[in-house]
Amino acid sequence: MTLTKDFFTIDDFDISGKTVLLRVDFNAPMGPDGRILDDSRIKSHIRTISDLKEAKVVLLAHQSRPGKSDFMTMQSHAKVLSQLLGREVRYVDDIFGSYARSCISSMEPGDIILLENVRFYSEESLERTVNEHAESYFVKKLLPFIDYFFNDAFAVSHRSHLSVVGFTRDVPCGAGRIMESEILSLDRGLDGERPCVYALGGAKVDDSLRVANNVLSKGSADIVLFSGIVGNVVLAAAGFNIGQTNMDLIEKLGYASYISPVRNMLKEFGDKIRYPTDVALNIDGKRVEANIKEMGKSQYPANDIGLETIVSYTSIIESAGTVILNGPAGVSENPDFAIGTHEIIRSAVNAKFSIIGGGHISAEVHRLGMDTQFSHISTGGGACIEYLSGTELPGIRVLREAAARRRNDDSGDSE
Repeated sequence: MTLTKDFFTIDDFDISGKTVLLRVDFNAPMGPDGRILDDSRIKSHIRTISDLKEAKVVLLAHQSRPGKSDFMTMQSHAKVLSQLLGREVRYVDDIFGSYARSCISSMEPGDIILLENVRFYSEESLERTVNEHAESYFVKKLLPFIDYFFNDAFAVSHRSHLSVVGFTRDVPCGAGRIMESEILSLDRGLDGERPCVYALGGAKVDDSLRVANNVLSKGSADIVLFSGIVGNVVLAAAGFNIGQTNMDLIEKLGYASYISPVRNMLKEFGDKIRYPTDVALNIDGKRVEANIKEMGKSQYPANDIGLETIVSYTSIIESAGTVILNGPAGVSENPDFAIGTHEIIRSAVNAKFSIIGGGHISAEVHRLGMDTQFSHISTGGGACIEYLSGTELPGIRVLREAAARRRNDDSGDSE
């Protein structure tokens, strides 16, 4: 076995004829009739599943969560996956009971089954340690039937859930192709080719500021470009009057308390931070360009960065060695105020290495039909933010720990 990373992948094991438990993220928008409205998440796992074609593949997945109207079975997902693969994917209306175990034990190499929604089991979503989850009935019942566990569900790996970490203690485990790509690409973003530019926008001010603090303090970022509501917070911290309407929104969202910490961040990293020099005001539904002084005197909301800022930001992004985009620059669902977001996206494809951090910015990339022009588009908004903000994701940590244990065991055997 050759260890080329600090975690194992499919390439590190001989899975031919073996039974592989694969955690995937099939969580999809659902119609009231149980029809899947967008199969992109299911499609994203095709490469991993195809690379396991010589194994018996048992899929673990979830759909929504308890209390939601789309908290449904995985039957529709099995049908869609069957269509995408061009071969049968058997839906099993059980998770770890006798029926599920019987289905697994009767599989032949090349067979694929999709077990029931793992969140139908209440202990799945408990935040527990690896050892606690490993002692659950869920794990204990399935473990004798499983040879390998692979995690391909990056989007849920920021949670220490049973199906994410529970099997990693007692069977050889590794990353699926999505997980492998996420780790390698985001690591490259954190320590990539210079200059490294982060363009952070959107309404989740706390997320953006955690990322900014991490990459600035570690020296990973050369420039951080702020826009959106987080851009307004930075403007306020820099001493600009952003207008009462914009300040009221910041207070309503609970982000006024962030202004003082951002002020300290500006003092420490001000030479690496850029904020808007002009904005686009929404005046009775129309886009009106305004400089920062005019913004302060206005009663209207700033719904996008202005043209001067767009020119400045896109120039910086185009010359980047690495660029990471997270969050829109404005109210991108309105075409008049999507200009900043769209121009930033268009400029980012000219960087040598480009990452889209999931969430709303990914939706805009899809809308522009530019998916294939980026080096990497993250499949997990929340997980991506956690990773970029320096937080160790439980689902990734356990894969690295398992690889380290295996490496130590192999080293001990050779002595």
